[in-house]
Amino acid sequence: MSLRINDIAPDFTADSTEGTIHFHDWIGDGYAVLFSHPKDFTPVCTTEFGAVAQLAKEFEDRGTKVIGVSVDSVADHLKWKSDIAAFADAPANFPIIDDTSLKVAKAYDMLPAEAYLPDGRTPADTATVRSVFIIGPDKKVRLMMTYPMSVGRNFAEILRALDAVRATDGAPIATPANWVPGQDVIVALSVNDADAKGRYGELDKRLPYLRFVKAPK
Repeated sequence: MSLRINDIAPDFTADSTEGTIHFHDWIGDGYAVLFSHPKDFTPVCTTEFGAVAQLAKEFEDRGTKVIGVSVDSVADHLKWKSDIAAFADAPANFPIIDDTSLKVAKAYDMLPAEAYLPDGRTPADTATVRSVFIIGPDKKVRLMMTYPMSVGRNFAEILRALDAVRATDGAPIATPANWVPGQDVIVALSVNDADAKGRYGELDKRLPYLRFVKAPK
């Protein structure tokens, strides 16, 4: 069965550049972003890991840990980190998981169950291992994004999506298209007008079913 939003994120134990990771324990009581790559020392992936390195404080300020997955060895990851730091002018101080077994890629439904690593493989052999997962403190998958090999990920959008997930978590609200922190949010249809006013204050009612309120602090 495919992994879906609100499924419990598959737990795993794996080697990483920071030692053995027990994934759910590593997440702790905050949020986590798991982002995957098909191979070390590839150009687009180097720019993406560099972007994550540059955004370290942004993730930290949001109480969010980041962790990379690449289907190469810890030894390769450690060598690659030097290239990432040189390109980004920032240290890649986040763990990168050794997924040479493809255990994590398969658990997160990024590769077919029968997939394997052929001798002399290229990134094309694991091209679909190129996804982002935002995982909540309850260890549930809150958001998934998958990109083709030719399109570099927009980490500003990943931060925006993380902000939206955190802002709406456990509350009967949603964010509209292109929302950024500080903008109004939408009241869920499960809340009537009177309750919405009592909870959030004045309603900006654009349509009977589209009601905006100030974002809760």
